[in-house]
Amino acid sequence: MSFFKQTINTVPLQGQTVLVRVDYNVPFNKDGTIGDDFRIRASLPTIKRLLSDNCKVVLISHCGRPEGRDKKFSLEPIAQRLAQLLGEQVRFCDQTIGDKVKMAIRRAPKKSVTMLENLRFYAQEEANDETFARQLAQDTGARYFVQDGFGVVHRAHASTSAITHFLPSVAGLLIEREYTTITKTMRDPQRPLVAVLGGAKVSDKIGVIQALVSVADTIIIGGAMANTFLAYKGKAMGTSLVETGQEDTLNKIYAAATEKVGADKVDDFLVLPTDAAVGQLPPLDDNRRITSIDSIGENEKALDIGDKTIEKMVDLIVKAKTVIWNGPLGMTEYPAFTHGSARLALTLATHSEITSIIGGGDTADFVLGWDARGGESFTHISTGGGASMELMAGEKLPGIESLLDAHS
Repeated sequence: MSFFKQTINTVPLQGQTVLVRVDYNVPFNKDGTIGDDFRIRASLPTIKRLLSDNCKVVLISHCGRPEGRDKKFSLEPIAQRLAQLLGEQVRFCDQTIGDKVKMAIRRAPKKSVTMLENLRFYAQEEANDETFARQLAQDTGARYFVQDGFGVVHRAHASTSAITHFLPSVAGLLIEREYTTITKTMRDPQRPLVAVLGGAKVSDKIGVIQALVSVADTIIIGGAMANTFLAYKGKAMGTSLVETGQEDTLNKIYAAATEKVGADKVDDFLVLPTDAAVGQLPPLDDNRRITSIDSIGENEKALDIGDKTIEKMVDLIVKAKTVIWNGPLGMTEYPAFTHGSARLALTLATHSEITSIIGGGDTADFVLGWDARGGESFTHISTGGGASMELMAGEKLPGIESLLDAHS
């Protein structure tokens, strides 16, 4: 499937100054070290390609949700980690616009990388401010803008939308890969396609669920989302997290599923847990207890799928050709309630014949923490949570739509 926007492969970038939007919104440990550099590693192919074209590369990103200039959200440690991964010097400028930026980039040689400070130190970034975007373009002296931050392209910010009004704008290699992988999987998957949906809220994934009802051969529901489905089906869920006000949404989902597979096969198509791991929060030691869905006590919380549900899920997964996984299946913050998610990760990792598409956000964080191979055990781990869900749901992403169209 050809990409519908121009990319760094289709425009003459040799020797140019290129402004690149990356997504380095990475987690930090309490000691200030980077907890997970997956998003940094994902950006390397684009940066290396631009360096091979003797470009002067200027990187911009956000990190966290700072309120004004807050040093704990500085990108300087990320610049240092990027330099280690690249094996190249990365110059860091503690400003994002202004004379200091102009001088830093002017002094940087061809075939160099300069990282500017956190975009969100400026309120104009999230406001999609055109004056701020114009100054970014002018102060960096960039000839082209490259969008390679998939985790932010579902937002219309100055560095994803307004900036494209001032520079010829194309996609980086990561954006192209994310878009083509996800859209191809949704439009033309190898079958059977099994979707596994977890996480907390039905309302966060309405578009994805509706799209997958049309596309998938089986949908497995886990996580706290399953509690809401089970309560809708009349099950007593004790003190489990149940999202209220979702009856109309679930009515539509079940109506669509019934139209697709017939009323007698709906429960084989939308697969809900038959047992759960219940416990307390925070857990007291390993207080995981397995119980039938019909036997959850009035003071108990369902915090993971149970053993019988895990086995049924594995039986369905090993028969699949394609698996889309979006959302943890339990409270993976606590080891006692990672069993379902860990078993799913293990099944996918040990069946390389299955095309596995892992949604971003909490799912990617869990899988990357679980996988000793840094994510290489899976076909594709998305760097974008909200962006991947919106793309699966068939929505347009502002940060991609605003790029130059590919030549027809």
